[in-house]
Amino acid sequence: MPMYQVKPICGGDIKIDLPTCMYKVPNIHAQQGKSCTPEHALQNGEVDPAVKALEARQDEIMRKLYELKAAVEGLAKTVMTPDADLDLTVSSSLSSQCSTTFKNTTDLDTVLGKDLGALRDIVINANPVQPPLTLLMLHSLLCQHYRVLSTVHVHSSVASVPPQLLSCLGPRHTDSYARHMFQLGFTLIWKDVPKPQMKFSIKNMCPIEGEGNIARFLFKLLAPYPSDPAVATLVDSWVDTAFFQLAEGSVKERSTVLRALNSTLGSNPWLAGPEFSLADVACYCCVLQSGSASSSPANVQRWIKSCENLGHFSHAKLLLK
Repeated sequence: MPMYQVKPICGGDIKIDLPTCMYKVPNIHAQQGKSCTPEHALQNGEVDPAVKALEARQDEIMRKLYELKAAVEGLAKTVMTPDADLDLTVSSSLSSQCSTTFKNTTDLDTVLGKDLGALRDIVINANPVQPPLTLLMLHSLLCQHYRVLSTVHVHSSVASVPPQLLSCLGPRHTDSYARHMFQLGFTLIWKDVPKPQMKFSIKNMCPIEGEGNIARFLFKLLAPYPSDPAVATLVDSWVDTAFFQLAEGSVKERSTVLRALNSTLGSNPWLAGPEFSLADVACYCCVLQSGSASSSPANVQRWIKSCENLGHFSHAKLLLK
């Protein structure tokens, strides 16, 4: 018998629907193939919209991170640009719309590798006592094929540089602050070095020394080397002759080279045959720099005029004054 009896608060006719189980668990088999875990699913097995939005946002962030990683890897070589300890900087650029000299052009990605987001910058160290006319000539030709951002620096090892050498790459480009607008960077550093040096990719490439070797590299950015091995060997032979005998040889060696030039140009318009090549650029600059132009034979004189008629060689005379 109960101790006391309490009257019910509400009527006894109220019906309450009680669940048939304690709690619901989402079907784990329905979640296979989906990135969400079961605890992120609703009771009906669907994925929470907030979780879907969070996943989409994460995918977008990861995509941007991969793009940023590629850009940083490309900028790594720019951060490691050689000779960063510069005291005096003079920037310049030369843009030209002239007609091309070469029949076949070269793809930059093929020669220099695919662009990863950073401007591909060619850095050249040269002594102002012996300006590399060949390289400056090839720079002028590069500006006709590509959008080149050209810059001149003066290293602390050099006391002074003539004004014409400070502006040897032309006036400053109006868009020089926007490096992404250019295809190629051409940085010339006047420095006290025994011979010209070129650095492009510090990680994947050793420095190139010698004006002739650098000229070969730059010329390949303009046009591929001749496919005929005999013609390619002839071009290399004239390039070596120009720098080792015309530029650095004795008076007797220069006279011998001038006679060889005169004999070759008696039957061909250019040194390597019917087409203009690196041999003509190198020999012209070395003849001009050695002071042998005025006393050269008739065929050489005619060839010098043919070179100057192209319009790319007149700039070299101004640098020697």
